[in-house]
Amino acid sequence: MPCPVPPAAAPVLIRLRRSGSVSAGPGQPPRDDPAERLAWRRLTARHGDRLGEIMDEYGWPTAARVGEEAARAAWLIAQHADRQLDIQRRALRLLAEAVAAGAAGPRELAFLRDRTLVNQGDKQVYGTQIAGIEDGAPMPWPCEESERVDELRAAVGIEPFQEYVARFAPGGR
Repeated sequence: MPCPVPPAAAPVLIRLRRSGSVSAGPGQPPRDDPAERLAWRRLTARHGDRLGEIMDEYGWPTAARVGEEAARAAWLIAQHADRQLDIQRRALRLLAEAVAAGAAGPRELAFLRDRTLVNQGDKQVYGTQIAGIEDGAPMPWPCEESERVDELRAAVGIEPFQEYVARFAPGGR
């Protein structure tokens, strides 16, 4: 059983979020500048490493343990640990346990599940991960049950697929 997360962990998570790798916005790496992309990769790796240390010592940093802002920061760090599949898988397992215990929300778990599945080369479940824009239209990564995606999304509190992907289209909200 992990120890309770001390209050000192919350500022660390918040500071990591505010340092640039997990912005409040889309949180996507720079697309054109190779030096910026490399800096992004290094930063997200450092943040993933620190989240791994926190998870090793305390388990998943839930809102009850660290506050809403720090819990969201932990989730965003896990989401963007794309080159640290071990961190994502561990975060997914711990977050699933927190959701089962009623200490975290299923929406965040769904996003992290899809991200982890895509990063390990599998089809996603909820259609939350967009591969890119093709001919002006968002192209999601393949889904396991595309015919049920809106039903699955609704069950965890995610808006319908078409509303979601409209945000990724040029000029989307």
